[in-house]
Amino acid sequence: MQQDALYYPSASRRMATFGKRGMVATSQPLAAQVGINILQQGGNAIDAAIATAAALTVVEPTSNGIGSDAFAIVWVDGKLHGLNASGPAPQAATIEALKALGHDAVPNHGMLPVTVPGAPAAWAALSERFGKLPFAELLAPAIALADEGFPVSPVIHQMWKEAFNTYSAYNDASFKPWFDTFAPEGRAPEAGELWRSEGHAKSLKAIADTHAKAFYEGELAEAIDTFSREHGGLLSKEDLAAYQPEWVDPISVRYKGHDIWEIPPNGSGMIVLQALGMLEHLGAEGSDPVETLHRRIEATKLAYVDGFAHVTDLGAMRPTIDQMLDDDYLKARAALIGEQAVDPVHGNPIKGGTVYLATADSEGNMVSLIQSNFKGFGSGMVVPGTGISLQNRGWSFSLDPQHPNALAPGKRTYHTIIPGFITKDNQAVGPFGVMGGYMQPQGHVQVVTAMLEDQLNPQAALDMPRWKWTKGKTIEVEADFPNHLALALARRGHDIVKVADSISFGRGQIILRHPDTGVLQGGTEPRTDGAVLPW
Repeated sequence: MQQDALYYPSASRRMATFGKRGMVATSQPLAAQVGINILQQGGNAIDAAIATAAALTVVEPTSNGIGSDAFAIVWVDGKLHGLNASGPAPQAATIEALKALGHDAVPNHGMLPVTVPGAPAAWAALSERFGKLPFAELLAPAIALADEGFPVSPVIHQMWKEAFNTYSAYNDASFKPWFDTFAPEGRAPEAGELWRSEGHAKSLKAIADTHAKAFYEGELAEAIDTFSREHGGLLSKEDLAAYQPEWVDPISVRYKGHDIWEIPPNGSGMIVLQALGMLEHLGAEGSDPVETLHRRIEATKLAYVDGFAHVTDLGAMRPTIDQMLDDDYLKARAALIGEQAVDPVHGNPIKGGTVYLATADSEGNMVSLIQSNFKGFGSGMVVPGTGISLQNRGWSFSLDPQHPNALAPGKRTYHTIIPGFITKDNQAVGPFGVMGGYMQPQGHVQVVTAMLEDQLNPQAALDMPRWKWTKGKTIEVEADFPNHLALALARRGHDIVKVADSISFGRGQIILRHPDTGVLQGGTEPRTDGAVLPW
């Protein structure tokens, strides 16, 4: 039979998933299965998250890889811990250096936007601090998937094909390793077609055997350094050797009796917290769905322009976290929300920024983890023979020296990827996240309000038609977004644009724990190949 794995003439419906002993939710079923197997082998939620994350670099290379960045929020022994494993700009990366090469902005592809990858260091740090099983055992399933191959899933095929077309436009030798690795047949693999990468397996094995040291100081670091120098890159083995991920305290706001937690800047979780803080100040939403949507859209827009204006590496930020989340400041921002859509302008809070996974175990541990190449496969740069695709996170830097997010050596850029977590009365409710570039803070706002204000279960919250602010008063909505709501929002001044393909509206996962029974309830993303597996 010849079938189209991306054609679905009838609406599909998925129920919420329940489990007791553990749960893994992520965007690719084989990766979710890896995580569940680790739990069943005696690992905890942290072990399962590491194994799932490593597997995702193999089975979803269209969004992340060994050369990605990562962030995590971990609940262990009644306390939240944050990990910022985003990498800084190379020491040779200066505004003057890029302008001397003829660039007015950081390019999105090639070696120049590559910053230090943090994902392998994140896996090792999480394992060392909280893991139960040996680190090498956690990466073994990913190594097997890369070595033996796996059938490509439908949405991954779609994104792979888009990347193939994008990189085919470059007539540059530096892109050849990408085609050798990810398009050895001269095309993107089809849905259901087997794909394997011996180089990827060898790199993961080196990382597993050395607790990631091979990536930052050993053979892989040497290979990255050599490739970077050959193709005009700024990243060096010295940059890699100097890197360490940072343990941080998550930040939060109160919303509907719950505490919503995000990683502090340089991540864009601040946008989520500001938007929810504004909505909390506006009070009960009432029964008018148009007013509800209007408020949520306007609060998100106001928070987003603040994020663009202020969020960068924490040491370079002008306003402090406390100033951006100040109650009076958020109240003043909320007061700007009226009956009509506005073209948002950032405020001044100073007085005088992918794949996502969630795991949980029977011990009460829970993990919210996200890692990303930024745009698709990232920079398009693959270190020959290693399967290592390098992210293009430096693309977010500004070459305007006056901009808060201006490029500087050793600086971490504004980061889009953000893991989320919910607690209530100092107890874990659960991890949540919505991957997808600049959609992520908007997705967080939409699933949190859906669960805590609209009282939807995790799956129903993820299933809801989404909206996405893009600029000014422009709001993109999914094709199945109710037409009567779209028209009503247009009458309030919103420029509504319906989009046929839902892939740009984010892909989320949620796991919640019942406070009395400990039963886990999960939801997974209908817009991708997602799976939530219980135990």
